[in-house]
Amino acid sequence: MKHARDYPMKQTRNETAVITTTGRVTAARLAIRAARPRRLTSTLLWAAQILMAAGFVVAALAKLTGGQEQEFADIGAGQWLGYFVGTAELAGAIGLLTPWLAGLAAAGLAANMAGATIINATVLHNTEFGSNVWLTLMLCAVTGLIAYGRRRQIKGLWAAIHR
Repeated sequence: MKHARDYPMKQTRNETAVITTTGRVTAARLAIRAARPRRLTSTLLWAAQILMAAGFVVAALAKLTGGQEQEFADIGAGQWLGYFVGTAELAGAIGLLTPWLAGLAAAGLAANMAGATIINATVLHNTEFGSNVWLTLMLCAVTGLIAYGRRRQIKGLWAAIHR
């Protein structure tokens, strides 16, 4: 006959539960899994995430290889900003394809695109890159919708981190 002490994660009146690092990771995965949206919504979100990830990889590689030097020179920040934004976009694209990070990556990319929209509308409005404001606004909206669709996963991830 097995006693309650044989199960370290089970709490009884006489014993307290033992929570290990593995237990926290398992609890985090269960919380994120429970926060998944319905099947149709999930399918649409994954389709959008895959398309957005492909687009952000292309944009990130253009920035990381120096293909947009003039745009960042017009901003006045130098090429270091291009490398920083390219790295952030590449990390966000990878995050969009990672199930437990997808919502957080989409939120980060939405913030990145909000900044890009503001820069295109204010600093670059009189240059050849000023018309990109509509593209960055659309990308901000789509990544924002993905983040909204994955909001329960973001909350589950946040709760798992703060246990």
